[in-house]
Amino acid sequence: MGKNTGKIYVGKKQLNRFMHFLINDIKALEKMLAADMFEKDIQRIGAEQELCLLDKSWRPAPMIMQVLEVLKDDHFTTEHSQYNLEINLEPLEFGGNCLSRLEKTLKGYLSKVEKAVRQLNGEIILVGILPTIRRSDLKIDNLTPLRRYHLLGDIMRKLRGGPFEFRIEGADELITKHDSIMFEGCNTSFQVHFQVSPEAFVNSYNWAMAISGPVLAAATNSPILLGKRLWHETRIALFQQSVDSRSSIDDLREKSSRITFGNSWVKKSITEIFQEDIARYRVVIGTEIKEDSLKLLDKGRIPILEALQMHNGTVYKWNRACYGVTNGKPHLRIENRILPAGPTIVDEIANAAFWLGLMNGIPEKYNSVANIMEFDLAKLNFLRAAQTGIETHFRWFGGKLVPADKLILKELLPLSKRGLEKARIAPEEIEHYLGIIEERVRRKRTGAKWILNSFANLRKQNEIYEACVAITAGIVHRQKTGEPVSQWTPAEIDEAGEWVNRYWKVEQIMSTDLFSVQESDSVYFAANIMNWKKLRYIPVEDEHGKLLGLLTQRAILEYYSAHPKPESKPISVSEIMIKNPITVSPDTLSLEALMMMRKSGVGCLPVIKNDRLVGMLTEYNFLNFSEHNVEQLIEESKRHIAKEN
Repeated sequence: MGKNTGKIYVGKKQLNRFMHFLINDIKALEKMLAADMFEKDIQRIGAEQELCLLDKSWRPAPMIMQVLEVLKDDHFTTEHSQYNLEINLEPLEFGGNCLSRLEKTLKGYLSKVEKAVRQLNGEIILVGILPTIRRSDLKIDNLTPLRRYHLLGDIMRKLRGGPFEFRIEGADELITKHDSIMFEGCNTSFQVHFQVSPEAFVNSYNWAMAISGPVLAAATNSPILLGKRLWHETRIALFQQSVDSRSSIDDLREKSSRITFGNSWVKKSITEIFQEDIARYRVVIGTEIKEDSLKLLDKGRIPILEALQMHNGTVYKWNRACYGVTNGKPHLRIENRILPAGPTIVDEIANAAFWLGLMNGIPEKYNSVANIMEFDLAKLNFLRAAQTGIETHFRWFGGKLVPADKLILKELLPLSKRGLEKARIAPEEIEHYLGIIEERVRRKRTGAKWILNSFANLRKQNEIYEACVAITAGIVHRQKTGEPVSQWTPAEIDEAGEWVNRYWKVEQIMSTDLFSVQESDSVYFAANIMNWKKLRYIPVEDEHGKLLGLLTQRAILEYYSAHPKPESKPISVSEIMIKNPITVSPDTLSLEALMMMRKSGVGCLPVIKNDRLVGMLTEYNFLNFSEHNVEQLIEESKRHIAKEN
């Protein structure tokens, strides 16, 4: 979608014309395959880098259009959200020092982006899902202001017939709905391309699916979304659910998500994949096609199969089959879309080296994966890896259950090494990049593990959002060192910087793990809940989460003081609760909320969004804020005194 700059069509008449060209693209592809017209004497690799743009408070910065205006370079392009950016790298011949060249090129481009972003007072980060993304960042205003993104969002919403539904379970649980595809913009990846011959395509593509689980297990880097610890690679679940055109009413009908691992092994040709996608997934957008691909072939020219490539861009396979033309010669390639962005450039190149070596070094005994492994097993391995990362146990060939680290260290790394040697990659590069994977797996220190371990340490004394800010800052600081994630030290709370980064808005300091009662509950019941949980205030909700009132410790004391034997006349919460209490929204400034509390003489403010209770702000939250602020001032004073002495 991001690469198409032509006019986009969605009308039925125009789409029917587009589908005519789409079918002819398939026929042209079949003719080229039959005529043996594809490039075989060279093998290339390529990559696409996605990243997040940050402001100085470590939050998403929706400034992609301004950044592109500063860069003025076609290698950089838009992504779905205004706080994301994509870099398209030129393909390289697979061999020699291509891996270090890829790293050097990527570093150069990222340096350009960093320089441009700094002019706009921002930062960049490589991470699968940005820890500091908040619900308020998922508003439609942050969708990149290009017509194709808005059209695709409108189409997906119509296909669903309702809001997008999310349910992801990990150590925490995310259950929510959203009225747009903005959740897709939470994801950033590092996509790697591998060119294959038509003869090798089927075995290579099936092998790519078989190894997806173990490769992902070693590379996970997306464990936190909206402050919740979900999957080690939450991107996988989030991406599927954020662009899923199905709804819960489709439960009796077998339908596939547009984001999918696949439905079966490929049997004969790449055309099976494209035919399946055209038959299964509705054509939702089109563009003007000037020349029919079959007619171009008849004229002795190589078509770019524009309609096929556009439709292929609206079906999101984790291993995507691709067609392209280089120097007038058509080629086929497999795009690995499972890898997250980060943790560092060298980690990304190591991930790429691991996968490329495996792809180029398929052992003869695995040449026909479809005959020795059930497809559903490969799919299940992939989902398990996304959920538990390097801790996963895989059901491997022969039905044996193997821990991820053992499978990678004992079998897959040696296979990858042989594949890189087969491509005549420089020995020092093989040792360097595969050594990074080996150390990471042996120590079980993926990006996801580093984030989760840092989060656990930080949460002992800090609120959730404080921890997320510190982790985000810590990632940026460590990425600048260039050290692989296996060598990173845990994030520290001081890395978040000034207090404003952690406490600027109510949602950054409010409590979200809430206990509540209903208005029909007895005061006796509510009083015991408050006593057990050491609460001075407890919200009163209805069954839909709508705030009805606030019960305070003071109101209970006054009631019991006036009724020495309250059991003789039990009353309900509704009789003594504060009705219509003063409330704030998550976006209210923290200092503004504090002033409201002081002016009104209250010690608690329920936090409301869309008429539902989402948090509570109490004196304790501000005491916590004050404690950290004072600690920071003391440390700054010590540094100032030390500097003067």
